[in-house]
Amino acid sequence: MFQIGKTIVSEDLVEKDFVCNLGACKGECCVAGEAGAPLEADEVDILKAIYRDVKPFLRPEGIAAIEKQGTHIETDKGALETPLVDGAECVYVTFTDKGIASCGIEDAYNAGKIDFRKPISCHLYPVRIQNYSSFSAVNYHKWPICDDACSLGKELQVPVYKFVKDALIRKYGTHWYSELEKVALQIKNTL
Repeated sequence: MFQIGKTIVSEDLVEKDFVCNLGACKGECCVAGEAGAPLEADEVDILKAIYRDVKPFLRPEGIAAIEKQGTHIETDKGALETPLVDGAECVYVTFTDKGIASCGIEDAYNAGKIDFRKPISCHLYPVRIQNYSSFSAVNYHKWPICDDACSLGKELQVPVYKFVKDALIRKYGTHWYSELEKVALQIKNTL
């Protein structure tokens, strides 16, 4: 672990490789699991505001679940998340004709309908942030459904932090990312 500002960063972001391999996993991270995508407090208002523009990009099942549960949910522990369709996939999931999961929010963004790409937790994946009172922990989340992404990342020699560069800059800014690159170079030089 190393520190950048008020973050404690796992060395796994530098030492592990990762490149999504949607052809292999079919976007399973948006479908599997027991909960929706974690949301930040400001994203709740954003999701409410953009829903009308995102709705045309969603599946009927997702729309029905949103209209029943809302654009977000709050868990018993106070966590904010995207709702699920019948306890399965995220309500914002769409599927390509090849059965690959996609994101209706990101589809609307790519079509120029909204200026919000998708929740930061989704954009950062496989990086997960855990907030504490005085710092945030920035960790790599290893999930067996992403084994093909790890293999492809290793083949292409793309460390996790480079794969999620845009998302890390979106979350922490260019200065923070520049500091991460400096530490990454130091770590690589000691391996």
